[in-house]
Amino acid sequence: MLGEISVEGVSRRFRVHAREAHTLKDLFVQRGRTEAVDIWALRDVSLQVARGEAVGLIGRNGSGKTTLLRVVAGIIKPTAGRVGAEGRIGSLLELGAGFHPDFSGRENVFLNGALQGLRRAEIRGRFDEIVAFAELEHAIDRPVRTYSSGMTMRLGFAIAAFLDADILLLDEVFAVGDEAFQRRCFGRIFRFKQEGGTIVFVSHDAQAVERLCERSVLLETGRVAFDGPTREAVTRYRRALADETDPAERGAGLREWGSGEATIASAVLVGQEGGERLQFLSGEPFALRVAVAAADGIPPPRLQLELRDDAGTLVAGEAVDLRDLGWAGGPAERAILFEMVALPLAEGRFHLRLGLTDEGGERLYHWLDDALVFVVYPGGEERGVVRFEGSWAIEENSGSR
Repeated sequence: MLGEISVEGVSRRFRVHAREAHTLKDLFVQRGRTEAVDIWALRDVSLQVARGEAVGLIGRNGSGKTTLLRVVAGIIKPTAGRVGAEGRIGSLLELGAGFHPDFSGRENVFLNGALQGLRRAEIRGRFDEIVAFAELEHAIDRPVRTYSSGMTMRLGFAIAAFLDADILLLDEVFAVGDEAFQRRCFGRIFRFKQEGGTIVFVSHDAQAVERLCERSVLLETGRVAFDGPTREAVTRYRRALADETDPAERGAGLREWGSGEATIASAVLVGQEGGERLQFLSGEPFALRVAVAAADGIPPPRLQLELRDDAGTLVAGEAVDLRDLGWAGGPAERAILFEMVALPLAEGRFHLRLGLTDEGGERLYHWLDDALVFVVYPGGEERGVVRFEGSWAIEENSGSR
């Protein structure tokens, strides 16, 4: 049936040389020391995806997620096993993959459509819709090499999503692009799903996977470690990251991880009127309310806070032992309140990161990279990131000498 995917006992081996010989001298110098090493990216992977199903692929870097997508897409062949994907496949596996840099955006749309087996008339019928979604009307006839990474991503996604595919393969689509682009992408993906399309989605962003996929497959070192409900798959994935404070996957979109023994159930910012807000004036009262839940037998955890600007620069950091606030332990959810009389930020967009660890800071229970994002507007003549408070005066007897 169109849209079905079948993966049966698939393994994929890559042969890697320690160092490639480029000259005759290299061949003599490296002789006997350039034996190839076999790397198994996938080992005996089996899964079935039904038509209209959205399945997430999650796991650590090097677990085999992208390799599996490439095998399903037919870009590479399995070393062993069998893969079947019924129907036309739309894929976005790498930023700008399949684009010719010297061709214009227009030419690349027709090239990619032709590679997917579409006739020129079919591509022409969707062309305006693709360009409008990518917001590239002003640049569609420029060479792709002149595009920014965001422009390239928008065009690549639009081609994959609008050329009548039966199966959509997506690898870290939301690692690049602003929030408006991400919302449009999600809207298009949900529409594709509602119309009966099949989706396989790779992402380190657990919230994105949970929003899109009811089922997820967790890969570990090239093997299927779990295949079932997304929430359980995500929980197992986060536990695998519990002993790391700065996982390598962070740069690829990972936003939440931890062992789960204590969790940040919710976090809100509160204005002086008592309501939830994400916009503030510089210098006005400011409060953060965090709900913390812990399992039975967990000692009072330590709550960490990081404030960063849009560029990722650390603006401020804070930590508090909840035992010092009167946390008595035991299974419960407690609300923690942090208040400031006057917000010391001048202007900008800020990211609040929250974490829970044990008292010694060695075991990470829960980390939220973007727990809250808020905006501060100047209340007067403030500029920059920090509010520079103080008073000015002319000193007495300070005339010229």
